[in-house]
Amino acid sequence: MTIAIDYTAIAENYIAAWNETDPAKRRARVEAVYAADATYTDPLASVAGHDGVDGIIGAVQGQFPGLVFTLGGPVDGHHDIARFQWHLGPEGGEAAVVGFDVVVLDATGRIKAVHGFLDKVPAGL
Repeated sequence: MTIAIDYTAIAENYIAAWNETDPAKRRARVEAVYAADATYTDPLASVAGHDGVDGIIGAVQGQFPGLVFTLGGPVDGHHDIARFQWHLGPEGGEAAVVGFDVVVLDATGRIKAVHGFLDKVPAGL
């Protein structure tokens, strides 16, 4: 029997964790969305576990205060893998940063690995 996976909901919860600025609420979202031993890797960072993921989200929020993440289009997924584009910019405005993430899920539907790519970055980043 195959269990249906809502890849869009997974991506939306992922984005919500990146947008949560309250440290306690963000940590709760990280623990709900990511497996305890999850890894996150992009061209600028490589971290592991809830502490690492929570820390990188906080660091990005500190580097880009007031900006928000949004999905950049539809989410595509199969088996235990999903991919989606995201935008980071002022709410309702042009994205300053655009990226593309591939997530791998564990058996519970939590993210166990993120492989991130940056498609558009500000000069000097």
